[in-house]
Amino acid sequence: MAPHPALTAVRLGGLELANRLAVAPMSRVSAAPDGTATDAMADYYAEFARGGFGLVITEGTYPDTAHSQGYLNQPGLATDAHVAGWQRVVDAVHGEGAPIVAQLMHAGALSQGNSFGVGTIAPSAVRPRGTMLEEYGGSGPWPVPRAMDHDDIDAVVAGFATAAERARTAGFDGVEIHAANGYLLDQFLTTYTNERTDAFGGSVAARIRLTAQVTAAVRARVGADFLVGVRLSQTKVNDFGYRWPGGAADAEVIFAAVAEAGVDYLHIASEGRDFIDTARFPDGRTITAVARQVTGLPVMANGGMHDHTQAADVLEGGHADLLSLGRGALANPDLPHRLSSGAVLDRFDHAMLSPMATIANAHAWSAAR
Repeated sequence: MAPHPALTAVRLGGLELANRLAVAPMSRVSAAPDGTATDAMADYYAEFARGGFGLVITEGTYPDTAHSQGYLNQPGLATDAHVAGWQRVVDAVHGEGAPIVAQLMHAGALSQGNSFGVGTIAPSAVRPRGTMLEEYGGSGPWPVPRAMDHDDIDAVVAGFATAAERARTAGFDGVEIHAANGYLLDQFLTTYTNERTDAFGGSVAARIRLTAQVTAAVRARVGADFLVGVRLSQTKVNDFGYRWPGGAADAEVIFAAVAEAGVDYLHIASEGRDFIDTARFPDGRTITAVARQVTGLPVMANGGMHDHTQAADVLEGGHADLLSLGRGALANPDLPHRLSSGAVLDRFDHAMLSPMATIANAHAWSAAR
């Protein structure tokens, strides 16, 4: 029998991946208090590489020591100590034969723990919907952020670029810019969190401008031979129902702007577990298919991709080139090997993330099974 299409090799930028399965970014709130990656994190990420994943993407990592941190015990790429900590993680993953990409994330208004004692910033002074995430140590309503001025915007762009340079120094194979799930760059893109009337607000072309500027600055800093991706989504951690108002027309503008800024790939975050249906625009195309058609770049799909039938449909149907897995990977860090052998997958249990989404709690869950 032919191998599952997810197990075939693929090229991503300058990297040759053994298969099309990537570990999705998943916050683990397990770094040291100063944001330095730990030995436990090195073991955690190396396990996915040992399990056969073609690519490992880290959890969201804060790029600066001002406003970007999202929660306590989140790892950073903002200091020399952070670089040294991540070097141990990178070496462990490379030692198991897989490349690793650092996701760079500015939380913006969705910050619920900042070690540097500063308030939250956002495109506009709009309180985020919903409540803080208990799995990451938060509770209660989000604070109202301060509306960013142009100096703040310049600082954010510079912070991403400098963090990308630190990622390269740490030995990462690339970076992924987090512009999804309701965090800062997505707050600029989202209509109800962006009330600006300057060049960064109003039309969809203006609202995607900051993501494009960050991408261009990162590309200029790391050079042409370093992998750069961008993660985008319609849904958010605090709003599962949001969709881009212009549908596919908005998507075409968004994807074209990011591609022009110099990315190597697009990563489209989950629109639901039943991906083919929930990611479909009214015109019949899926969001990932639109990204492929507009940019010609490799596109990574996310959402329920542990279902081997759906995974095959997404790849063979032209919806995406790669697949990222979150909870399916947590429950099955050797998922590619299981897919190859036909072994049954373990079901994800939310207890792995309770009472907090730490590596230690996941280990405790495994030991108690």
